[in-house]
Amino acid sequence: MTSGDEGSSFPEDFGGRVRLFPLPELVVFPHAMQPLHIFEPRYCDLLADAMASDHLIAMATVVGGLPAAANSQPRLHPTLCIGRIVSHVETEAGTHNILLIGAKRARIRQEIKTNRPFRMADIELAADVQPVSETESQRLKMEVLNAFSAVIPGNATVQQNLHELMASQMGLSAIADIIAYTLPLGTPAKLQLLDLNDVGERAKLLVELLKRLPKLGPAQSADSPLQAATTERPAGKSFPPPFSLN
Repeated sequence: MTSGDEGSSFPEDFGGRVRLFPLPELVVFPHAMQPLHIFEPRYCDLLADAMASDHLIAMATVVGGLPAAANSQPRLHPTLCIGRIVSHVETEAGTHNILLIGAKRARIRQEIKTNRPFRMADIELAADVQPVSETESQRLKMEVLNAFSAVIPGNATVQQNLHELMASQMGLSAIADIIAYTLPLGTPAKLQLLDLNDVGERAKLLVELLKRLPKLGPAQSADSPLQAATTERPAGKSFPPPFSLN
């Protein structure tokens, strides 16, 4: 196998330290766009720090529920996604709406004690490991898209978008991550997919998960993930998802 990564642009001088933005029931993937509504003072401070430097925020998933003690920190899944801020709007109320694009998978080595109100960690980047050949990559890409096709609505617009995606040059890693992020696979399954930096194994697991997923109805329209996959921009009424509250 060969190593490679299709993620968004990333600072060349990245030092391995990230600001942690923990949220329950949210798993962000590279290549996907995630809106956030930031209002809590500690996360406004985190945002200000990010905007003044590398524009990076590490989206971490809270696992095991929130702690009962107010002064306890929730446990985080060790694999996370580092996102890059691509849009920032401050509201009249002093809150912030931002849009992140997932840039890199990473794993927490250890959390860092600081005097900042938000959590930070020392991380190890997890680069994609691509299938051994382009032929294998294309085969897996079609398996993923065929499994995706089986669960999305059959209207003409969705199918046209799917055909365009099949013909596009977008790589297996990006397609798998965007589909994994967008569809209702459940948090544990999404974390399994996030853990896999082997793109081939990730695609195979995604196919198995898609085979277990009921067909989406019109109210769960897949126009949005398809358009997101082909344009890498927010599209439709349901993509990006509603702003996540911190």
